[in-house]
Amino acid sequence: MTTFTKTAVLPVSVDEAFALVTQPERLRRWQAVTARVDLRVGGDYRWTVTPGNIALGTVREVEPGKRIVLGFGWEDGAMGLEPDASTLTVTFTPVDNGTEVTLTHEGLTEEQAVAHAEGWTHFLERLERLATTGDAGPDEWAAAPENLDELTAAEATLAVLQPILRGLTEEDRERQTPCADFTGHQLAEHLFGSLVGVGAMAGAEIVNPEEGSLEDRVSTMAGDVIEAYRARGVEGMVAGPGGHDLPATVAATILSIEFLLHARDFARTSGQQVVVSDEVVARVAEHGADIIVGARARGAFGDEVDAPAEASPLDKLAAFAGRRTPVSVVA
Repeated sequence: MTTFTKTAVLPVSVDEAFALVTQPERLRRWQAVTARVDLRVGGDYRWTVTPGNIALGTVREVEPGKRIVLGFGWEDGAMGLEPDASTLTVTFTPVDNGTEVTLTHEGLTEEQAVAHAEGWTHFLERLERLATTGDAGPDEWAAAPENLDELTAAEATLAVLQPILRGLTEEDRERQTPCADFTGHQLAEHLFGSLVGVGAMAGAEIVNPEEGSLEDRVSTMAGDVIEAYRARGVEGMVAGPGGHDLPATVAATILSIEFLLHARDFARTSGQQVVVSDEVVARVAEHGADIIVGARARGAFGDEVDAPAEASPLDKLAAFAGRRTPVSVVA
């Protein structure tokens, strides 16, 4: 078997470095779209590293501020690496200019080691950037996932929404959004309600954490909803609002519509830019059009408005959904 080792020096304390590697809110800033971590020996963890690629296993050892040892593998057994099949050790050593973080991945074949070396190098570079500048920036690996389906699209659009939520300020709570009926605060409450409702369709009880940042609350709830659909699958029908059944694929697609359009809404409200690939927008537009039309008949969307010919794909989708105000989009 083969072992991969890589070291990074972070200009932060050992406690901060440990938090960056173990706390879901910090992990989402450099390594994961969603993250769940039960930080105790025997606890489990689940990281959606990029849309559709989910690492999971158990916590084998943990010494806060010193080291953590995880059983590591992939939910779908990618590259022949089943959950918990290898060992990932991260150690934290104080040095003059911060903390030396050493990642060691053991129990790999040569082919697995090559593939994981590329991944760990990519993400450790993002970790260094985050620790140094405070912002790792959008992860290009999450921008245009392969095999886009209902759930990878939900994860990809959640990744688009998260940095916008982090950039909101207290002043944005009472500002009008492009959703005519909602201020920033009201739009957040609407999003919480949507996550609870869509999760219920999959048979999951989604709990609003009530505390924490808006990004943390939305990401935690969204992660639970998507995990519920991954466990259930998107086959067959689910019980929709008012007792009316609808295809599970439709219920899951509602997530990407909500995340993408509301990323734009919050961005327009707060003067931010949305970073999204045309491929992700095209997926949402293609599979969400009928859902938007049906919801429009119930008053959930405004009438379609004309978009300029030169408008971006996201602005065209927003115009189809009744949004009148433009926002810049960087692809």
